[in-house]
Amino acid sequence: MAPVMTTHEAASTPDSGNEESAAPQSGVQRKISQELIDEVGKVLVGQDALVSRLLIGLLTGGHVLLEGVPGLAKTTAIRTLAQAIETGFSRIQFTPDMLPADVIGTEIFNPREATYSVKKGPIFSNLILADEINRAPAKVQAALLEAMQERQGTIGGTTYRLEEPFLVLATQNPIEQEGTYPLPEAQIDRFMLKVYVGYPSKEEERRIVDRMASPFVEPRVRPVVKPQEILEARRGVDEIFVDEKVRDYIVDLVHATRTPSAAGIKELEGMIEMGASPRASIYLMRAAKAHAFLHGRTYVTPHDVKTLAPDVLRHRVALTYEAEAEGKTSEDVIERVLLGILVP
Repeated sequence: MAPVMTTHEAASTPDSGNEESAAPQSGVQRKISQELIDEVGKVLVGQDALVSRLLIGLLTGGHVLLEGVPGLAKTTAIRTLAQAIETGFSRIQFTPDMLPADVIGTEIFNPREATYSVKKGPIFSNLILADEINRAPAKVQAALLEAMQERQGTIGGTTYRLEEPFLVLATQNPIEQEGTYPLPEAQIDRFMLKVYVGYPSKEEERRIVDRMASPFVEPRVRPVVKPQEILEARRGVDEIFVDEKVRDYIVDLVHATRTPSAAGIKELEGMIEMGASPRASIYLMRAAKAHAFLHGRTYVTPHDVKTLAPDVLRHRVALTYEAEAEGKTSEDVIERVLLGILVP
């Protein structure tokens, strides 16, 4: 059994300096930022940012890619969150021998009546766990594109809409390469956030060991949020105020990944092969809104933007061969961009 984790970030007090100005939380806001976190906390220990990012994806409809070595409870975190939400959930365990029909569905012929019937695949649910997505061949990965971007699936020439809320939460192992198919840029760009899942601290791991001492006794998670409340919360996120200066700050960050010298970060010149697209700017503002919502505020601060920038940008910045040869990573570039752009 994989170790279990939780987060307290989304349930923590608002950001420093904003406590007095935080607005009273609405019922659905309190339910998601407190009750849902508490319920998930019955199973998960440690990794504060993980569940926060999953909730941000849920509140914005943005898909989330979790990357980490086996045994860090990536699958457990997603499954536990799904149990705490009264909605549909399906798990797709990707393997190299899968076909697109295993994800989308297919038409089945009835010889007795000489008719075809549609059997929808596991993608026709609300929360989709795409486990080890990089083990799927290219055709299967492509089958996810329409569902993730257009919120629809096509079977036998007929297009079917997916029910909201719809969210793909995928995991991948960055270490093992045998039998894997790296996600192409078009596929990985469909994910709003790419979250690195690291090891728990020694204290957290001790709590994991104590809690999971018996493999036959698992904490029960009850559903505390309904789909209608998720949709209501999304409308609340849309109403979060973003000041013009904060909007400019978002655009400045994204543009600096394309032309760093124009932003005054000359040491990054020649290191970036491809910068982030305008989709990154859109996703960064949406994620910052959701982060503010979880912290009980009605407005976005630059801190919200800086907190989410690495998760939004790390899979959208491609480095040159020379930069990789020097041991540089997209994390290094993003960190330098955050330091080089003036905070409003």
